[in-house]
Amino acid sequence: MTLHQIAEVLWPLAVVLTVFLLVKARRRPRATGKLWKRTPLTKREQGMYFRLKNALPDRVVLAQVSFSALLDTRDRPTRATFDRKVADFVICSKAFEVAAVIELDDESHRGREHLDQRRDQLLTKAGIKVLRFKNIPDEGELLAALSEKSDAMPPC
Repeated sequence: MTLHQIAEVLWPLAVVLTVFLLVKARRRPRATGKLWKRTPLTKREQGMYFRLKNALPDRVVLAQVSFSALLDTRDRPTRATFDRKVADFVICSKAFEVAAVIELDDESHRGREHLDQRRDQLLTKAGIKVLRFKNIPDEGELLAALSEKSDAMPPC
């Protein structure tokens, strides 16, 4: 076998091997990081959750709801504006019609009000009312805020 014949055989093998290695290199590394469980709500959020449940016994109160469960679009760039966002609390009728989103702001929101405003605009554009609280309101304050947005509370 001549050197030219060997090269003719090895050349296609080299191309196949190169393509294989490039494809393998582009694959994502295996996820091997350690996992541990978390509490879905902080102590503060737990307090707000139970306040909402007590103040709104005829409503469904959901916590940590993905915006993707609340909003929809056919436009991929628009979806990218909300697909990783989460609402603190969602108030629904018993038919699971969304009445309002309630956000409990903490210190992490300081200086990020413009981001909160953009989040709120996404929801209000879709007709969802948004209420923000810096502290856990008492039941009276909560009901008053919801009644100010009276159309936010459709019948159960």
